[in-house]
Amino acid sequence: MRKLVAILLLIVAAGFGIQKAIVIFSGPPDYSGTGTTSVTIEVTEGQTLAAVGNTLKQAHVVKSVDSFIAAAQANPDSGHLQPGVYQLKLHMSSASALASILNGQSRVSNKVVIPEGKRVTWILNRIHQATKLPLVDLQASVDHAQSFGLPAYAHGNPEGFLFPATYSFSPTATSDDVIKAMIAKFNEQSAAINLDNRASAIGKTPYEILKVASLLQVEAHPRDFSKVAQVVYNRLNAPMRLQFDSTVNYGLKKSDVILTTSQLAIDTPYNMYLHDGLPPTPINNPGTAAIEAALTPKAGNWLYFITTNLDSQETKFTDSYNTFLTYKNEFLAYCSAHQGKCY
Repeated sequence: MRKLVAILLLIVAAGFGIQKAIVIFSGPPDYSGTGTTSVTIEVTEGQTLAAVGNTLKQAHVVKSVDSFIAAAQANPDSGHLQPGVYQLKLHMSSASALASILNGQSRVSNKVVIPEGKRVTWILNRIHQATKLPLVDLQASVDHAQSFGLPAYAHGNPEGFLFPATYSFSPTATSDDVIKAMIAKFNEQSAAINLDNRASAIGKTPYEILKVASLLQVEAHPRDFSKVAQVVYNRLNAPMRLQFDSTVNYGLKKSDVILTTSQLAIDTPYNMYLHDGLPPTPINNPGTAAIEAALTPKAGNWLYFITTNLDSQETKFTDSYNTFLTYKNEFLAYCSAHQGKCY
């Protein structure tokens, strides 16, 4: 009997040894294939491969942490794994799960396209629509934008510093994360074009450049940015008031093509018919092209300009007020021929 028990124990021990050998030679436990039901997981900033593997295992995406680490060691691109929210599937092979994360196609994000020349109020509404973040939260983040890297010369006002670009925000991003990312993008682009030093080289502050750039965005077609910039500087140097409807519109929270005489008489800090110099702040958030034009105006003696055709965006420039009035009549004739286009 004792011999029989001993033989059985040897057989059991041998069985464990065989299983261990199978694990050693076949690798750690792993699923096969590309999975079944969809599941969402999040890879957070600074997670190690083991931590990511554990996240996937806990969500039943991969069968073991060791299999995920083995797949990562076999994949030379695993060092490029990015934080984010990913839509994967249950019971994926570790290699398949890793590849799905690395190719970016499974990444879940809220894409937000911010065009050049939009005001902060417009931008917040666009972000709200794309991310479903409450407007009240976005406004609260804007109200304390100074703590998100806003340049000191902005004096806490983010107008001009929510840089126009295409953003991809994680579904878990907060309103603070969003505003912080946009200001960081401005700071990155500002450094890339050497804004501070180049502004100083032409006798301007970076804030003055941003104000001028914001005027260009709303007053001119990109092909005329540098010429309109020169008009701005010529008027400031004359000295002569800017008399731009765009600044009046900003103060009135409007966007009319043609303003009435009574609107032009309303005294706000942005009515540059009534006040000297540049507006107190940028009137929108300009892009790189407008900022570059503000830094490199095209030489000329123009004091007046007007877009005479809103379809072709043809804009005419002159240093003569009488000639300007002729161009203005062309614009009014265009408006008469295109009812509803100018009003």
